[in-house]
Amino acid sequence: MTTKSRKHNIFHKFYRKIKLNMIKLFRSPGGARKVSLGFALGFGLEMIVISTGSLVYLIFYPTVRLAGGSLPAAIIGNVIGKLTFLPIVLLPFAKKIGEWFFPKKMVDIPVQEHAWRNLLSGDFTIFKHLLQGGLHVLIGMSVFGLVLGVISFFVVRFLYNQRKRHRLAKRQNAAAVKSL
Repeated sequence: MTTKSRKHNIFHKFYRKIKLNMIKLFRSPGGARKVSLGFALGFGLEMIVISTGSLVYLIFYPTVRLAGGSLPAAIIGNVIGKLTFLPIVLLPFAKKIGEWFFPKKMVDIPVQEHAWRNLLSGDFTIFKHLLQGGLHVLIGMSVFGLVLGVISFFVVRFLYNQRKRHRLAKRQNAAAVKSL
C-alpha cells in the first residue's frame, strides 16, 4: 500500500510557514514586551537589508540584545518580513520618501561609470557615488522600518496577550473537566 502525498499550492505552503512561525513566536520565552520588542526589531531591520547590502546583519544581534528584546522573536520577525516581500514592494516608495527627507539638491553628483582599474589603483570614489546614490533608498527604508516596527510591536503584543489568555482558559477548562 502506498500513500499518496498531497501536493499543496504555493499559497497554502506560504500560509503554513507563517502560521508555524507565529506559533513559535507565541511560545518563545519572555514576556509580552520582550517578545514583541524582539519581533518589532527583527521586522523593522528587515526593511533595510536590501539598501545596506545585508550589512545590517552585523548589528542585528547587538541591537536586539541592547534593546532587551527576544532574539528568537527577532529572528521570526525577520523571517516574516522576508516572507511578506515588503522590502521589495516598498523600495520605489522608499526612494521618494528619502528624497523628501534628504533633497536631491544636496546630493548633486552626476552618474558616472567606474572602471575596476580605478578601484585597484586606489581610486575609491566609486564607493562614495554608490553610497550617495543609495542614500535616499536607505533613508526611506529606515522610515518604513521604524513605522512598521512600531506598528508590529503593538500588534504582536496584543496577539501575544490574546493567545496567552486563550491558553490559560483552555488549561482551566481542562482542569475543571479533569476534577469532575
